[in-house]
Amino acid sequence: MSVVVSGLQRAYDEVRQHSLALAEPLSAEDQGVQSMPDASPTKWHLAHTTWFFETVVLKPHAPGYRPFDERYAYLFNSYYEALGPRHARPQRGLLTRPSLDDVHAYRRHVDEAVAALIAKADADTLASVEPLVTLGLHHEQQHQELIVTDMLHAFSCNPLRPAYRPGSSHGSDKRHEAASSAPARAQALEWLRHDGGVVGIGHDGDGFCFDNECPRHEYLLRPYEIAHRLATCGEYAAFIEDGGYERPELWLSDGWAAIRREGWNAPIYWSREGDAPDGNWQVFGLTGLQALDPDAPVSNLSFYEAAAYAEWAGARLPTEFEWEAAFDAPGIEQMTGHVWQWTRSSYDPYPGFRPLAGVAAEYNGKFMVGQQVLRGGSIATPPGHTRPTYRNFFPPAARWQFTGVRLVRDL
Repeated sequence: MSVVVSGLQRAYDEVRQHSLALAEPLSAEDQGVQSMPDASPTKWHLAHTTWFFETVVLKPHAPGYRPFDERYAYLFNSYYEALGPRHARPQRGLLTRPSLDDVHAYRRHVDEAVAALIAKADADTLASVEPLVTLGLHHEQQHQELIVTDMLHAFSCNPLRPAYRPGSSHGSDKRHEAASSAPARAQALEWLRHDGGVVGIGHDGDGFCFDNECPRHEYLLRPYEIAHRLATCGEYAAFIEDGGYERPELWLSDGWAAIRREGWNAPIYWSREGDAPDGNWQVFGLTGLQALDPDAPVSNLSFYEAAAYAEWAGARLPTEFEWEAAFDAPGIEQMTGHVWQWTRSSYDPYPGFRPLAGVAAEYNGKFMVGQQVLRGGSIATPPGHTRPTYRNFFPPAARWQFTGVRLVRDL
């Protein structure tokens, strides 16, 4: 077995096993729940990522492959119009069948077929299959993060407020423990100067990247200074206490309309102890309901909340280009592994962008409207999945992800 084949199979096994490890703390009932249209059940994530390998890798490249169940093509397609109709996204929680056991059997069926394909592939087949398998693994890592964030939202809706990770961390997920541990005391905020000028933006072609990270191009930056760390819960609490959610001058028009319509007066998982207006803040997270840690990075903010906080703080959100240019700046901290960081950049194609060929053409490009770019990576992002050029994106009202704030000021 060649080094390429063995390395690809090892990577495949590791990613696929990690998905099951993330689901292991959850009951079958937990894995079937869908708490809102933007979230999906864990069972659906496990099946959809399997469908991706079956559809993109096996059906076109494994002669004689027999699908586990032809009906799954309809149930577990996400948004690929070229592949036909699909079950409506807001109704994924109604899929009590197939059972969780059936989904696990589906995964085993596809895993065995992928292993056989990789092991038997000649040089030409391997050259065609390897990029698709690699794309599928990074796709599954994206869904691993969604398993965690979607389940946190579901648990937040449960009056029992169950913890996804009882105690400090859970079993095989200890790889996130260091990143999720807040420092004992946040350092005083420092501002790091960047002189601007022409900088290179985007992936340089060394290793894997998604198509939206390309092509690499030049961008002209004006001088700016960037906060050396993320905004903290204590700093955001001061914004709230200063009437931050009651001052329209701090908010973008759409953001003000959103908070009035939805009744937002704090981050989604914040609550007052005992529901008293003057009570201490509590935060619901992966370890359950805890007292607010003022030194921890503030999380689960919408873009609107992040932008309003930045305005209140006398600063602004960085553009994605300022963020990327400062990634390796001396003294910069918490650039990845804590929260995804909202930027002021809309999710647009880079100059000369072209989507991937074939089915994967629908992977990123068609979502380049009405979304904001986030950079970095969160406590739920699988290890090894992030890059300085990684462009995450969500609509500005989304706040069930681990999303936070880094400030920038003009010079």
